[in-house]
Formats: sequence, structure tokens, C-alpha cells
Amino acid sequence: MATNGAEQVAVLFDWDGVIIDSSRQHEESWERLANEEKKSLPRDHFTVGFGKKNEWIIPNLLRWTNDVAEVKRLSLRKEALYREIIVERGLNALPGVLVFLERLKAAGVPNCIGSSTHRENITTTLGVLGFEGLFGGMVTAEDVNQGKPHPNVFLKAAAKTGVTPARCVVFEDAFAGIEAGHAGGMKVVGVATTHPAEVLAGKVLRVVKRLDELTVADLRGLVSG
Repeated sequence: MATNGAEQVAVLFDWDGVIIDSSRQHEESWERLANEEKKSLPRDHFTVGFGKKNEWIIPNLLRWTNDVAEVKRLSLRKEALYREIIVERGLNALPGVLVFLERLKAAGVPNCIGSSTHRENITTTLGVLGFEGLFGGMVTAEDVNQGKPHPNVFLKAAAKTGVTPARCVVFEDAFAGIEAGHAGGMKVVGVATTHPAEVLAGKVLRVVKRLDELTVADLRGLVSG
């Protein structure tokens, strides 16, 4: 159970780039979709769209269509292609993730996933990894109307933990997610997977390359400082 007062802390996790490195699989799923649809992809589409919802990427970045039904169809197909890829090839958690999750569980620190990823992607991957039971809950693309950098996803995730946003530590690798954490009034730790540590350093309280660099005492220090 969570502690109270000065000891209380909760952890909110982005998914892609924080728990798993699925960038290659996501990029390939966009490429497969583009091939199926006979459409082109801007050269920097994956970097620009990283951490954002498909419902923003398809009309605003790719400019494939503004039709709501068509955007939904393309988004769902893209995610189905992604799941096919991870089931075909498997997927590993990032180094240090399992140790850190077990550390939180042992200390009774509540946690929740807050991701722009589709729920079925996460549940599929949890099964592949054998990580069922290590997360206290999840808020996914289906649960919010506005994706990151809007803070809704993390505010809803904080509510699931029962801990006030000011005492939540967000782990993020993407700029949009870092903005969302700050906008929600949370403390943010940057995970140097997608961007180098020196690029993240000025935007977050702490930068790590692996989640298990931090102890529970470190987390409590971040929200008490």
C-alpha cells in the first residue's frame, strides 16, 4: 500500500521508449500501412510524430485524410500491423525495467501506465513479456480525447493511483510526454532512449538511461524537494 504524507509517491510510466523499445516495430508498421494504402511518408514523420496519437498524426502530419472514419480505420490497421510484428518477432523490456518494477512493488509504491499507445498493444506486449500484475493500471489512447502534450493521460493515470499529481513522478522519453507531465503539475524524469541525455537535461528534474538507476528513496526525494 502507498504511504502517506511526506513518504507518499506514485510513478506514472509512458510505454514506448520507457518500458519497451518498440520504435523499429512502430516505424515498420507505418511503412507497411503506407505500402498497403499506396501512400507516401514524409522523411521525418516518425521523429516528428513520436509520442503523439495516430488521430493527430494521420491528418496533420501525414496529411492522408481528414475524414474521421477513415482516420480511425487507418489508425486501427496501423496498430494491428504493429501487433503482428511484435508477435512475429517478440519484444524485450528495456534494461533495468523489471528490477525497477519489482522494487516499486516491494515498497508498495503505486504506479500506472499513461500512454498514447492503444490498449490492445500494451496488453499484447504484457503477455509477451510476462509482465502481468506489475502495473497498477493503464490509461491509453482510447481513454483520452486529447493526446500528449495535453496532460489528460497523466492526470487520469494519477487519479488511478490515488496520489495527488504533485507527488507523482512521470517517466518519459518523448518531448510531447515531458510537456504533458509538466502541464499536469508532476515531476518528470527523462529516459534517454529516444533522445540523448544532454538534450533532455534542461527539460526534466533528472535524466536516467535505465529506470533502475533510481531507488524508492530517490523518488520520494524528487516529490519532496
